[in-house]
Amino acid sequence: MILCDIGNTTFHFLINGKHKKYFTNEEIPSFKEQIVFVSVNSKASKKLLKTNPNAIDIKKYLKFKTKYIGHGIDRALACVFQENTVVVDAGSAITVDIMKNSKHKGGFILPGFRAFCKTYPKISKKLKFDFEKNINLDKIPLQTKDAIQYAMLKSIILPIKEVSKDMNIIFTGGDGKLLSKYFKNSTYKKDLIFENMKRIIDANNCIA
Repeated sequence: MILCDIGNTTFHFLINGKHKKYFTNEEIPSFKEQIVFVSVNSKASKKLLKTNPNAIDIKKYLKFKTKYIGHGIDRALACVFQENTVVVDAGSAITVDIMKNSKHKGGFILPGFRAFCKTYPKISKKLKFDFEKNINLDKIPLQTKDAIQYAMLKSIILPIKEVSKDMNIIFTGGDGKLLSKYFKNSTYKKDLIFENMKRIIDANNCIA
């Protein structure tokens, strides 16, 4: 079985334990194996189904209740099996969801690293910079590139710390590993979405 996570810019496949990505403007091959997918991109979903018409959308098997209006299927899938946890998916946007007693209490959305990086040069060409992974957040910066990155990271980290307090935090997404090092009681799960998809599949034999 092949799992597929369709985002705004990529198709992310898990094939025999190996990761394979295609951009949404690329051609998607026809696979022999059964595909189960989750998608936040209806246009890309149609593209997948065009070459793989038997692919199954996991959405109808996902049981997740929330009062949050407009909560994305990807966020729900990341949260579904959590009890008392803050779930942070750090991709093109950074989504933060709070789960207490297995109930979704709400969340918020922050710009991702790349979105921040694109914003500053729009203010001034002098504010263009290359992002560095090792920034000292305990020292006030004395040069512009450090000042930008300091502000960027602080604006992401502080709201998450405020809502998480002593709760466990699960990070996922491309920049999740980087962010996780700034938090105690944090775990990075690269394949959180795929792990939860497998749990749903195992609970619903009809998918297979």
